[in-house]
Amino acid sequence: MASFVSSAILLLFMFSPIVMPLPLSTNSRWIVDEGGRRVKLACVNWSAHSELMVAEGLSKQPMDTIAKRIASMGFNCVRYTWPVYLITNDSLASLTVRQSFQRLGFVESIAGIQANNPSIIDVPLIKAYQAVVSSLGENNLMVILDNHISKPGWCCNNLDDNGFFGDKYFNPDQWITGLTRMATLFNGVTNVVGMSLRNELRGPKQNVNDWYKYMQKGAEAVHSANPDVLVILSGFDFDRDLSFIKTQFVKLTFSGKLVFEAHWYGFSDGPRTWVTGNPNEVCGRVATYMLKTSGYLVDQGYPLFISEFGIDQTGANVNGNRYLNCFFGVAAELDLDWALWTLTGSYYVRAGVVGLNEYYGVLDYNWCAPRNSSFIQRISGLQAPFRGPGLSEAKPHKVIFHPLTGLCITRKPFAHRLRLGPCSESYAWSYSPHKTLLATRTHLCLQADESGTSAKLGIFCTSSNSKWEMISDSKMHLSAKLRDGKSVCLDVASDNTIITSSCKCINKDNTCDPSSQWFKLVDSTRSSTSV
Repeated sequence: MASFVSSAILLLFMFSPIVMPLPLSTNSRWIVDEGGRRVKLACVNWSAHSELMVAEGLSKQPMDTIAKRIASMGFNCVRYTWPVYLITNDSLASLTVRQSFQRLGFVESIAGIQANNPSIIDVPLIKAYQAVVSSLGENNLMVILDNHISKPGWCCNNLDDNGFFGDKYFNPDQWITGLTRMATLFNGVTNVVGMSLRNELRGPKQNVNDWYKYMQKGAEAVHSANPDVLVILSGFDFDRDLSFIKTQFVKLTFSGKLVFEAHWYGFSDGPRTWVTGNPNEVCGRVATYMLKTSGYLVDQGYPLFISEFGIDQTGANVNGNRYLNCFFGVAAELDLDWALWTLTGSYYVRAGVVGLNEYYGVLDYNWCAPRNSSFIQRISGLQAPFRGPGLSEAKPHKVIFHPLTGLCITRKPFAHRLRLGPCSESYAWSYSPHKTLLATRTHLCLQADESGTSAKLGIFCTSSNSKWEMISDSKMHLSAKLRDGKSVCLDVASDNTIITSSCKCINKDNTCDPSSQWFKLVDSTRSSTSV
């Protein structure tokens, strides 16, 4: 194994340095660069933990082409998965890429990799893994190395023997050896900015004592081998529960590198919860659960990385679509770091199915283009930070964020009507104790007119139609009362202009969709063309 690692290290000198001032560290709840300026992780997951232990998609496209597509979609980093056996099991680690595919009889994939990535077809698996990291670095993409599983294969379920310390395939000593070797291997590779110690702890053996015993030991091992990387810790229940940190914090010998991670999917809330329940009530309930189990960490001064979330990119899953509107609202309000699941357009093999089409994949089946271009436009609203150290000289203000579109309320120069536009062009607002939304540097406030008409800016800011309350369980309806006493909510017309209309789904109706009326008041210090 020693000679294997030594030969692999030779490849490190071929890596091009990333442009961003690295390494990263933490400043209270923020991740920052060497200059102390906030760096928001806006990542996408790229899988390499299957039985083949090769990054998905390399039989479809050259790795440099894939890396360029990631960057072109606005992501700045990749959460890159790996199995422990890749670097601890000598019989597997010594395999070449060709041999790994040959042992499973995947002749077509071999031909695809030979055509698209000939430089890796006959190199050991770990060198192929390194080559992908190198390609990402050459395209100014940061990398988080994610230990996804021990025994290679599809992840995850409660009874797969890969879930918690002491399971059949989860030997703690072997895991720490793997973490140490990976941290050592990528020491000095500047675009590797973090290591996620373990994905989705789960199963009947979960317990607090072993979590602290081994996660603290794993964190110390990684930091000792590579003090530059962020050390990222996951929680219980498929990475949904970090609530135990409230009563007993992690004890480490180092500081300025600790990040926590959590996952949030619509199906985790229940397979049809968002369809059968009132969306306002469901969003309020699941958002409260998330804040109690992981979101509270940002208030305690620790970075929280939502390392997996995602939906069916075809748009056909109503449960997922409704969940995502709620997720976008929470992610914007807390200005969280995140990683979308997944880049993968199709798999070599997943759970025994060869060539499976991944509908959660941001790329299409052939890895040629975005599966859903409107989703890429929408997620761009979360890719830039709203606030954090060193962003700009703009004074703290509010932006009005629309989760359904990923846009913010703005106004074109010399135009009177408010409309949705890029958050980089957002209007800056203040929200007074009297619940008035004032356009900063003006004497104008947001006002409701008649239902079905455009919202407007006006100067009479003490009347009821100028007082906006956050109503409903979701806390995402902005509601005002008209002069006749009727309540209306802020809404969006088909041309993206801002109107008011009757408030949707305020009662227990579960057949309605309130998403056009969901807005978040997001704290920001980011400069915009309208500030």
